Amino acid sequence: MDRLAVANIRVPGVEVRVVARCASTNAVLLAESPAHPVLLAAEEQTAGRGQRGRAWHSARGAGATFSLLRRMRCAPKVLGGLSLAVGVAAARALRGLGARDVALKWPNDLLAGGKHAGAKLGGILIQTRVQGDEIYAAVGIGINCRPVDALGKRLRRRLVALDDLLQPPAQRNAVIAAVGREVMAALQAYERLGLAAFAEDWRALHAHEGRRLRVRLADGRMLSGVAAGLAPGGALRLRTRAGMRDVSDGRVTENASRVRAARRAAAT
Repeated sequence: MDRLAVANIRVPGVEVRVVARCASTNAVLLAESPAHPVLLAAEEQTAGRGQRGRAWHSARGAGATFSLLRRMRCAPKVLGGLSLAVGVAAARALRGLGARDVALKWPNDLLAGGKHAGAKLGGILIQTRVQGDEIYAAVGIGINCRPVDALGKRLRRRLVALDDLLQPPAQRNAVIAAVGREVMAALQAYERLGLAAFAEDWRALHAHEGRRLRVRLADGRMLSGVAAGLAPGGALRLRTRAGMRDVSDGRVTENASRVRAARRAAAT
């Protein structure tokens, strides 16, 4: 197992810490709220969270699990699309390491394409804390680095790891450092320019762009439409029979026939 080491995770302007185990790297950093940027990586998280409070499962030594905390000098309402900007940054970093099939799923998943089309590679969770006039954003990221077959069966979903996409495999320290550097740059740009600076890149990386999707809305209703980019605030824009709809809270399910077609195309 390639152990995490502070000396091997270099992100300019950021204090890097490594722990063997913690409940949640986001929670640890938000509780402390340091004045300077900090990246905290953990070999194991016991209470990691994903979208809508779902548990984030990470086997010890198998993933890159870390959080980056930074003060944000912008209004809290502007941060609604931050996970989308971070997704672009993470995808850029992973593609830069050679994982060219990395794509995004709205609002905060990293997927793989090609023969692994639709398999989940990682996820992003943004949490904030307002302390006086200061806003702290904790960017939690989990990336599957080593395959854990039992996990996919337990979760009943297709998973993929960086080892499936890269040869030779990437070292976890290098993955965290590369993603951390891109995320720091994205936070700085987002603070000045907002989501608009990332919208076109996000659309280009969107695994489902131009495809018909089914979205389960927060109230349980299902909405069907063709993915057509993002609304200014970060909502998923769908072209439906009744016109354009912006979905700000929902769970996306790609049309099953399109998934099968993509897999067939990748296999040829």
